[in-house]
Amino acid sequence: MSRFISIALVLFATSCTSIHYSRLSPGEFTGTLFVMWVDEGGSSGDGRFVFVPDPNKPLTFTRPTSSPAPTVIRPGVMYTDGGSIPKIAQVFNGLSPWGYAPAYMIHDWLFVARQCLTDGSTDPQFQWVANISFHQSAEILGEAIKALVRSKQVRKEDVAASAITLAVTTPIARKSWYAKGACKLPHLDAADLLAVDRAVPRSAGLKPQAQARVETIAKGEPRKRAVIVNRLAF
Repeated sequence: MSRFISIALVLFATSCTSIHYSRLSPGEFTGTLFVMWVDEGGSSGDGRFVFVPDPNKPLTFTRPTSSPAPTVIRPGVMYTDGGSIPKIAQVFNGLSPWGYAPAYMIHDWLFVARQCLTDGSTDPQFQWVANISFHQSAEILGEAIKALVRSKQVRKEDVAASAITLAVTTPIARKSWYAKGACKLPHLDAADLLAVDRAVPRSAGLKPQAQARVETIAKGEPRKRAVIVNRLAF
C-alpha cells in the first residue's frame, strides 16, 4: 500500500478528500498475521516481504455494523511492503512501515482483488470487492486502524492515523485501484511460494496439483528460506 504514502501526497490529500478519520467506527480483527522475509531484493533496500495467512486462524477483518455494507475481509498470500513510509517520516510517532501492519494488509488485499476483477478474474476469492468503491477502500483502512487502537495493539496516534487514511485517497492510489494488467496470479513467484509453504505448511493454499506445478517451475532455482519477521495474534 505504501507506494501511496508520502508526506507530499498526504498534504495534497487533505485538500481533496471527504474522508474523516474521526467519524469512522472501528471494525474488528480476528486471527493471526504472519509477515515473512523471502528475499534480499526490493526497492526499499530492506528485502522482499510476503503476507501469509495463518492456515488455522487466518487474519480476518469485519467492518463495523454501522458501515453501509458490512463486509468480512480475509486477505490471501501476497507480497507486501507494509506501510512503506518514507524514511524521513519514520521519526514521527505512528509513521513506521509496520506500525499498522494488519490494517495495511487489509487495504493491500482490497487492491489485489480489485485489480484482478478489472483484469477479468472470476476467482470467488475476489468477488466480495465488486461492490466496494475506491472511497470505501480508504474508509476500510481507517476502520481497521481504529480497530487496532481499540484493541490496544497500537497507541492512539491521531495525526498518524488520520494522515495515513488521507494518503490512500490520492490520484496515485486511485490510478492503482483502476489499473489494468496489474493482476498477477499466482501472486508470488514459484520459489517464494515454495519457501512460504515450507515455513508455514498450507499457508500458501497450494493444492497437490498446484504444488507439483510450482515445484516444476522452481526447479533449478536456488532453494529459498522464508523467515517470519512479524507475528500478531488477535
